[in-house]
Amino acid sequence: MNIARLLPLVVVVPLLGAAVLAVGGRRLPRIASDVVSVAFAATSAALALVALAGGAHGAPYVIDWVGGWRPGPGGEGVGIVLAGDPMSLGLTAFTSLLVVAVLVYSWRYFEEPPRRRSGSFPALILLFQAGMCGFCLTGDLFNSFVFFELMGVVAYALTGFRVEERRPLQGAMAFGLVNSLGGYAMLLGIALLYARTGELGLAQIGRQLDGRSPDAVVLAAFVLVSAGLLVKAAAVPFHFWLPDAHAVAPTPVCMLLSGVMVELGVFGVTRLYWTVFAGPGGVPHEAATRTLVTVGVLTALVGAVMSWRQRHLKRLLAFSTVAHVGLFLIGVGVLSPEGTAGTAIYVLAHGGVKAALFACTGILLDRYASVDEKELHGRARELPLTGALYMLGGLALCGMPPFGTSLGKAVAEESAGHTGHWLTAVFVVVSAVTGGAVLRAGLRVFAGTGPRTYDDDAPGGARVPGDEGPETGTRLRRIPVTMLTVPAVLLAAALAAGLVPQWAAGAGSAAHLFAAHDIYASAVLDGQTAPAAGAAPAHWNTAGVLLGLLSTALGAGLAVLGARRPRGAVTERLLAPLRRLQSGHVGDYVAWAVAGLALLALLAAPGTLTSP
Repeated sequence: MNIARLLPLVVVVPLLGAAVLAVGGRRLPRIASDVVSVAFAATSAALALVALAGGAHGAPYVIDWVGGWRPGPGGEGVGIVLAGDPMSLGLTAFTSLLVVAVLVYSWRYFEEPPRRRSGSFPALILLFQAGMCGFCLTGDLFNSFVFFELMGVVAYALTGFRVEERRPLQGAMAFGLVNSLGGYAMLLGIALLYARTGELGLAQIGRQLDGRSPDAVVLAAFVLVSAGLLVKAAAVPFHFWLPDAHAVAPTPVCMLLSGVMVELGVFGVTRLYWTVFAGPGGVPHEAATRTLVTVGVLTALVGAVMSWRQRHLKRLLAFSTVAHVGLFLIGVGVLSPEGTAGTAIYVLAHGGVKAALFACTGILLDRYASVDEKELHGRARELPLTGALYMLGGLALCGMPPFGTSLGKAVAEESAGHTGHWLTAVFVVVSAVTGGAVLRAGLRVFAGTGPRTYDDDAPGGARVPGDEGPETGTRLRRIPVTMLTVPAVLLAAALAAGLVPQWAAGAGSAAHLFAAHDIYASAVLDGQTAPAAGAAPAHWNTAGVLLGLLSTALGAGLAVLGARRPRGAVTERLLAPLRRLQSGHVGDYVAWAVAGLALLALLAAPGTLTSP
């Protein structure tokens, strides 16, 4: 069997499923549309896993030129290529499996949709899956933009799925406008690269730049395309749309937004650098490291602080995602295969953990019509299993061994420590604060720890909207088995990511191949299949285990302290300037996105324009 022929099917199958549901969803019973959607999503996941397994036992890259339009002897051509290396195929398989989990979780979630919407939600989810899988696999920069926009447009629709309500519509508008700005920036950067090289394929652009010296056009292209991807990744200062969208989006949509979509932005930036800009005519390693690590540290710290001060559980988890995106950017920003390998494990485990936490939050919302930590104080004592899963997710976010989050963090922070020992402290502190925020909320909601009142209930405090309601139409009297099984399976998968040695070994070899600039171009353009040399498996080490235990202990201590002594007026006054930035005004968010473009240019320019 030609494994390469499976790559287009990974994208086409969910598209076909979406078309089937769009045409026939109104005529199908609810259970039938659910089964059909899961079948198509699972088929795409199976195809991705088969391609991943086939690539592992054969050539390191699985290459398919769609329609047989291969480039000429000099590499010139107009064909579209799908390139599946272990890293991109692994992320594709994870994306599809998470979509399956979300669809299963949603079986009993929208109990009373209007008849005209029957099948629309799973159809949109399948379109979302197609966009994300295509983005992972494409080897063409313009087509990455197309899949990028498909992903975004569907995400806007899913965020505002209950379009008859005001708040979801506002959140979707903010999401759409800010991400559209990122899309325009990315398209402009692609145009500059095409003007400079006359190519749109990642391999062709990279090879063309290898014979040139870096200049202002290359720098501008790097900044613009990276900015577009960092908007999707919700990196600071492009992040403002994410908490607003999470606060109003249906919980199954939040599971995908935080579980995999923002991580695709980090993947896109890393793929872009290694395939296009890592050569002598691109952006020097020092400039790229300075850019990604600076943005990563800023993102991690801002996300952690804002996560700690939230009472709205969905916003708390959204800012936690922002913080961990910062850690991912640090891990890949040091530009070492080890850092990339650790980040890959971290991303997969974090995606499972974060999706599980949102799943537990969805249970609270549909049981009690609220996700306010104060309103839920002690009310969820009757849900011990949900509480256990939620607290376990909080410990995993802290980096507790042997979860995959701990292993990935340990490998990434060790690699980052070679750049600066203070980066190790950033990993520990951010993990402790974000995990501690989740644990604090869990203690108050599921155990009733601490006083019920807050000192920030006065005007200007961290209050939450009062018009929450169950997304299932009516409050759940009994939790469906699927809504409990899905988070349990996701947490078990995150645990397996840290325990199964083959996963760590595969991540190490995949990262070395992923970071090999010349090997990618040779595989895509010349058909050469030489593997990357020097691949070493990611593995546990004593320092990593101890740092994981330290961040877990700090997170648990912060949780107990925060639950017993809710933040007071002094803390709120100190954090007020940072809180006011999350204004809810789209104009403010656009202004910060423009400021982010300037920041990226300032960080990347030294060393790029002055390099020989």
